[in-house]
Amino acid sequence: MKSTQTANPFQGVGKMNRLNNRVFTLLVWIIGAAAILFIFGLLFLILEAGLPNLTWDFLFGLPSEIDEGGGIGPTLINSFYILGISLIIAIPLGMAAGIYLAEFAPDNKLIGFVRICVEALASVPSIIFGLFGIALFVEFFQIGLTILGGAVSLAFLNLPVLVRVTEESLRAVPKELKSASFALGGTHLQTISRVLIPAALTGIVTGICLVAGRAFGESAVIILTAGVTTSGEMWDFNLFSPGATLAVHLWYVQSEAIVPDAQQIAQKAAAVLVFVVLFINLVFRIPLWLKARKMKG
Repeated sequence: MKSTQTANPFQGVGKMNRLNNRVFTLLVWIIGAAAILFIFGLLFLILEAGLPNLTWDFLFGLPSEIDEGGGIGPTLINSFYILGISLIIAIPLGMAAGIYLAEFAPDNKLIGFVRICVEALASVPSIIFGLFGIALFVEFFQIGLTILGGAVSLAFLNLPVLVRVTEESLRAVPKELKSASFALGGTHLQTISRVLIPAALTGIVTGICLVAGRAFGESAVIILTAGVTTSGEMWDFNLFSPGATLAVHLWYVQSEAIVPDAQQIAQKAAAVLVFVVLFINLVFRIPLWLKARKMKG
């Protein structure tokens, strides 16, 4: 007598899918763990070589051209100074352009071409912006290699990234929030400032973190627009002074300097550079953590 039961045609497929899912999950865990271990290993090697040997004399001392024992004081101050000026210029312009493209720009071929241009500029090598800075500040305005030229060139470098990050973060906000704001009588400006920007703040701050870290460690743009030297003063805020930064000083010491302790200076400067970039990311993340904690409370 034949059995009336029929085999489930999806039984074998289900087992294979579960096996593939487990294999894929294991593969993702392995790759993720390997990437994290590599990053932590790289950070450990850099910080372990230079961080224990740091002194206040090194952090706030003047660089030396011949004698050993020079510091990084002026270059460290210039790094923060140029970074601050570039962010003051880039953040308002980048956010304004991103808000315009996300909320006000018409959906036509011209705006589509503008988006393509912005994306292309975001991937252009930094040395191209350095060459643009030379053409603008050194040749056209004839002000030489200055802090001002370096800061504005860095702002140009970071501007396309901030525009795209702001636009995409605003577009990622659920449309229901925007509709609810309009339904409650909010104007377009109120909706953007009180609903869309707070909801997209995590993505915007992440973009600012990325460009700030990139700007602090940038060397090609600074070499071409601000030079490889400083004014020799510790606290020189003259915008028309030479503006070598810590990244430039690290490159110079490693490749051109003749001081006997060039290797030790490079190791300590690299440790400071990595530590400051991590600190910048932490500082920008603190408001997001406070906001998340406030929402949970």
